[in-house]
Amino acid sequence: MSTLLYDSDFYRWTVEQVERLRLGRWDGLDIENLAEEIESLDNPKSSELKNRLAILLAHLIKWDLPPMLRGKSWRLTIKEQRIQIKKLIRKNPSLKSYLSEVITDGFELALVWVEKETRLKPKDLPKECPYSVEQI
Repeated sequence: MSTLLYDSDFYRWTVEQVERLRLGRWDGLDIENLAEEIESLDNPKSSELKNRLAILLAHLIKWDLPPMLRGKSWRLTIKEQRIQIKKLIRKNPSLKSYLSEVITDGFELALVWVEKETRLKPKDLPKECPYSVEQI
């Protein structure tokens, strides 16, 4: 019944699952769907990390352009994103284990932003992230 309810009326399913959890009625729990829902709660933090890394990487790539194009805004964005990433990882230490995966995803997004914001063509941009975790 729970799985059918999950598919047909998600809100009612959540209300029933919460009630069962609070009452300790384990026999009626929809374990598989509960596990999926709990697992999906991680996504906002890892998405935030990926987005912050993409912004940081885009600005690092732009920073490597001729120095005359560098501006205070880029430097401050790099500084801000590094601070925010450190804070995010400090509050969610397990995100650190996903860094290399998230850097790869963030780098792809960063390349799109750099291409959009500069006159650089994809052939002029690095194919792989040129920065180590320490540099980032």
